[in-house]
Amino acid sequence: MPRQAHPFCRRLSMMLASTAMLVGYSQMTAIAAEPTAAAPTTAGPAAAAPAGANPLLAPWTGPYEGVPPWDKMDPELFPDAFTKAMAEVKAQVQAVIDDPAEPTFENTHVPMQLAGDTMERVYALWGVQTSNKSNDRVEDIDAEWSPKLTTFYTELFLEPKLFARYKAVYDKRLTSGLNAQQIRIVERSYDEMVRDGANLSPADKTKLVALNSKLEGLFSTFSSKLLGDEKLYTFVTDKAELAGLEPGFVASLAAAAEANGKPGQWAIKNTRSSAQPVLQGATSRSLRERVYKAFVNRGDNGDANDTNSTIAEILKLRQQRAELLGFPTHAHYRMADTMAKTPEAAMGLMMKVWPAAVARVHEEVADMQAIADAEAKAGKGPKITIEPWDYRYYAEKVRKAKYDLDESEVKPYLQLDKLRDAMFWSAGQLYDLGFRENTGTIPVFDPKVKTFEVYNLKTNANVGVLYLDNFARDGKRSGAWMTTYRSQQGLGGERNVLASNNNNFTEGAKGEPTLVSLDDAQTLFHEFGHGIHYLLQHVYYPALAGVPRDFVEYPSQVNENWLMTPEVLSKYATHYKTGVPMPQALVDKILASDKFNQGFSTVEYLSSAIVDMKLHDRKTPPTDIDRFERETLAEIGMPKEIVMRHRLPQFGHLFSSDAYSAGYYSYLWSETMDADTWAAFTEAGGPWDRSVADKFRTILLMTGNETDRAEAYRAFRGRDPDVKALLNKRGFPTE
Repeated sequence: MPRQAHPFCRRLSMMLASTAMLVGYSQMTAIAAEPTAAAPTTAGPAAAAPAGANPLLAPWTGPYEGVPPWDKMDPELFPDAFTKAMAEVKAQVQAVIDDPAEPTFENTHVPMQLAGDTMERVYALWGVQTSNKSNDRVEDIDAEWSPKLTTFYTELFLEPKLFARYKAVYDKRLTSGLNAQQIRIVERSYDEMVRDGANLSPADKTKLVALNSKLEGLFSTFSSKLLGDEKLYTFVTDKAELAGLEPGFVASLAAAAEANGKPGQWAIKNTRSSAQPVLQGATSRSLRERVYKAFVNRGDNGDANDTNSTIAEILKLRQQRAELLGFPTHAHYRMADTMAKTPEAAMGLMMKVWPAAVARVHEEVADMQAIADAEAKAGKGPKITIEPWDYRYYAEKVRKAKYDLDESEVKPYLQLDKLRDAMFWSAGQLYDLGFRENTGTIPVFDPKVKTFEVYNLKTNANVGVLYLDNFARDGKRSGAWMTTYRSQQGLGGERNVLASNNNNFTEGAKGEPTLVSLDDAQTLFHEFGHGIHYLLQHVYYPALAGVPRDFVEYPSQVNENWLMTPEVLSKYATHYKTGVPMPQALVDKILASDKFNQGFSTVEYLSSAIVDMKLHDRKTPPTDIDRFERETLAEIGMPKEIVMRHRLPQFGHLFSSDAYSAGYYSYLWSETMDADTWAAFTEAGGPWDRSVADKFRTILLMTGNETDRAEAYRAFRGRDPDVKALLNKRGFPTE
């Protein structure tokens, strides 16, 4: 998942979009009319901060065109850094406004895209401080400054004189000699400004500023509350309760308990990466139930960390803002600049898949119940009815019965370091990207972060640096995400890329390799797909670097496909003790079970996406969040044995920012293109076909938003994506 960042001015034109994000987007060739320079591998003579000055404000120094000074990051420095960076942005924008010359693309759009260099650096540091290294003080600063920054940028982009310049350029866009990319920037920027309130009356602009500021504060509150519940642990005092769990995982739980002052116990953190192995493997049904309930009730316990009232207020303000801006609902507002365009189109796709997914779940539950009944009849356990905390556990039993496949057989072959090498190798085969570890040569924000120089295998030219922060820890938000600390662009001088992948894997016990599940391995490849997208970007104008929300997940989902290719498995899926590659018989069993449990995974995700859309595509927001969730799930026929992947009280995609609100459907939209793209490789003869890979890279991965993404996909595939490819991939009926 890409991480949303606060808008800063490096991409001022792009940031006018409601989809302004720091993500693994990527882009293509610079336009012929604009020359670019090769990116140097070391920084030039950047000015250092004067003695006593705030080090967060200084240009980055060191190799690779300068790298972030993580060793100087201190929460107390950020308020001063924000204040001074905002003053710089204000002065830069004011200079554009005050330019006496007639507004043109060159004196309006170009300087606006080059503005805000200092704020971009500060906010890259702040993003890590809040997402990877948070604490109570950071949360307090975020609660204070998020509304201030939002107010600042909202007011900045509602400035009438600035809009007048954009409108003047827009009005003459077809007669002033602009090329296609420049016209696209002018039109998109103007449309974004209008959509985000530039034509409002002064009184309504004041209301909009207040709404955005309040929302930003509520996003911070939601994130803080959710993080509070994710800091909690389920402690186990009897090791017998851990039967069925892998020894390495049990050892990591013991280490976590000791770190929390409870030696001799085992601590299961309230995050997905810790809860899921328990739900999948623990033979103790009571432990599974305890861990499950703690996990699914995050933010919903009626205590200080309860998020329900925060969510209700967010929904109310979002709808007020949508109506103020002239949209019927928040969903219509958020989807105006997407590939789907309307809530109806997104819901249409989801409902094509939902009935088949639910039907498959009922089949999966019947298989699990049969095994549970047989065990009870044989005296191997009590008579039970499958509950949500049983699903993953009994699904593994069905997998074993149907395919003779046990997750515990697979995991010893999935070493995190080997899989990292596998994804690097794959990127080299497909896109000529090389990776050299340089950990220890540049600063990092945690001792366990590893770094890699990225270069072009054919030319040896530097592409940038990749930071890998793979392990869970206190103060790090849950889930997995990708972001950049610096993005490529040609305008102002070609820049290399500083990208990062962030996961929450459970580290192996001391002296042991970190083994991951097949799901975790897919997550690793997924986030790296975002990274590839950004590392391959080649645009001239940063205003064309961002892609629509429902395109964002497409490159990352495509990249998951290479994990299970024979070439990757034979080279990198080796047993952590013997070094022997995964036996072909085991590979065959994994591939044979490829469509196994697709009902569960589809319904778990899709229920969240449908509830999201129904939540935001309505004029009267609900006030009782739990009730809305229950009634909506009942309305669509949610199987009782499954819970949403993200229940509303913990749905950070929706309520830690606007980023995925009315947009969680985008994973399915992207996966439809993903399945169709993988079919293109298959039709061409295999996953390593360079002709298809080159088209994928040059038409879709490198080109950002230089052209409409639907048109770009048609240029790649010769047609629109076919949903039948997705249904086939999941083993669902296509008619």
